[in-house]
Amino acid sequence: MRRVWKSDEGATAVEYGLIIAAIAAAIVVAVIGLGTFVSNNLFSVGCETMNAAQATNTDCTP
Repeated sequence: MRRVWKSDEGATAVEYGLIIAAIAAAIVVAVIGLGTFVSNNLFSVGCETMNAAQATNTDCTP
């Protein structure tokens, strides 16, 4: 029983799991932020292109 309490193999696995979870969360936040940025820029470019093609002056703020 003492060997089980003194073993830190499980603790190491838990630590690696927490590190992987933190990295995954950071990747999700980065992808969501980057996706919003790209989406807004593509919307603006499309709107400006449409305005130029139709000679109109539509508001292009997303």
